[in-house]
Amino acid sequence: MPQAILLSDVVELGERGSVVEVSKGYLRNYLIPRKLAQPATAGALAAASQRAAAADRAARHAAEQAGETAALLSRTVLTIAQQAGDDGRLFGSVTPQDIVDAISESRGLKIDRRGVALEEPIKNVGTYMVVVEISPGVTATIKTIVTAA
Repeated sequence: MPQAILLSDVVELGERGSVVEVSKGYLRNYLIPRKLAQPATAGALAAASQRAAAADRAARHAAEQAGETAALLSRTVLTIAQQAGDDGRLFGSVTPQDIVDAISESRGLKIDRRGVALEEPIKNVGTYMVVVEISPGVTATIKTIVTAA
């Protein structure tokens, strides 16, 4: 049976970049015409291993960057000024977008607002610990002080 390198994920065979054994007809008549796989020649195997190594390096670099960003954000204290009444209740609220804007302004980092874990918007003056997800599995807790403007 010939070997093939998958160019994209195939449900019954495997993930992109993996080397699988398939029948000649399946490779020639289905996988190659649909650009799902290529024959596993010596050069193609070498190129696939180089691509896999480059992807692994890129993933490690991204994980290191996320860890450094999390460490930086854990040391960050955000101060957000909002209009508030005499009782300390805000006229508006502090939303995840406000927190992302404050992070961008203070540290110059771009964080997705969907990564900010607020169960509901902040509506009172005070100090809050906000959890922010930088990348999947990497979070930072940011001390956020909401003051009356």
